[in-house]
Amino acid sequence: VQLQASGGGLVQAGGSLRLSCAASGNDFGLYVMAWYRQTPGKRRELVARITNAFKTIYADYVKGRFTISRDNAENTLYLQMDSLKPEDTAVYYCVAAPPPYTNDYWGQGTLVTVSS
Repeated sequence: VQLQASGGGLVQAGGSLRLSCAASGNDFGLYVMAWYRQTPGKRRELVARITNAFKTIYADYVKGRFTISRDNAENTLYLQMDSLKPEDTAVYYCVAAPPPYTNDYWGQGTLVTVSS
């Protein structure tokens, strides 16, 4: 599985960004997809996940501000990020888990910087 994330950049606090992740493969609709993020010196942490049944979960620190979605016809995962805070500054990674859901595949990451 090849993943290409895009949409990162510099934004002021309170602003919005939308990340996209284009995935390869013919069975994208079956993949469990997720966004993780990492800041220097910290572990990668889950931001949001969406299943093949469109069930979503969010980390507490992004609930109500971020929305994960997917377009199976376009093999694309999205993360709409609103009300951004400086502490959201991180490299954001797109992750795919195709059937049989025993391995994860990671994209290259896209940097989001939120200025105060």
